[in-house]
Amino acid sequence: MLDIDQLIEMTVASDPLRVPVLRSAIRALGFAPGSRGLDAGCGAGSPGLLLAEAVGPGGHVTGLDLLPELLAHAGNSADQASLSARVSFLAGDANRLPFEDHSFDWAWSADCIGYAPLGTLPLLRELARVVRLGGRVAILAWSSETLLPGHPQLEAGLNATSAGMAPFVAGSRPESHFLRSLGWFRAAGLEQPAALTLAGGAHAPLTDEMRRALVALFQMRWPGVEPELAPEERAEYRRLCLPSSPDFIADGPDYYAFFTYSLFHGRVRH
Repeated sequence: MLDIDQLIEMTVASDPLRVPVLRSAIRALGFAPGSRGLDAGCGAGSPGLLLAEAVGPGGHVTGLDLLPELLAHAGNSADQASLSARVSFLAGDANRLPFEDHSFDWAWSADCIGYAPLGTLPLLRELARVVRLGGRVAILAWSSETLLPGHPQLEAGLNATSAGMAPFVAGSRPESHFLRSLGWFRAAGLEQPAALTLAGGAHAPLTDEMRRALVALFQMRWPGVEPELAPEERAEYRRLCLPSSPDFIADGPDYYAFFTYSLFHGRVRH
């Protein structure tokens, strides 16, 4: 598994793939200029910076995470982007948000909800608690991909590993899957629950930056999978998915890949 420094490095490297999708999600939600919002589970800070750009000089975004290394990186990124007046990063537990009721105009969580120890329904209820009446609550996460075109059996095998299924865990109730979020929104008392699919992708010829992003994505998507693979799958994984391989799939002249994020949102009941 990745340690925290590797996670930060891989997350930052993958931003060229993720950021366009995050921007699309923010545009779709239409957070008002001058509004105040919460980014719960802010990670290394990229979503928070994009949200800060969206709310403009009169708005403010509060990013919250448990890990000091992530918060330090996020704060440095805000300084470098000259956005530190619009976004701040605080240590805190998203399951027990350290804010009063109705403190924000909106709240969102990206690439975080559903992962242990964040129980989805408790987190949604907490997000709803700190948002004003009529305000928006949104969650966003990776939901599908085709990263190994022409090798559907290998990709299916990788996605069936414990890492590939995360945050869903084998044996969990179907209702606990992230793509059942509309039910969670209703259970949390949020009104007008809705869903939107957002797509991103890459194709040859790749820039160096995009190749690094795909290498990082492969490493984050399927960390430590080799022990769970059959010998034939393991050999094919090493041949196609490791950037040191002469047959690394993303180096092919006709490489094309896509992925989707799913955005769920609703409003706090008046």
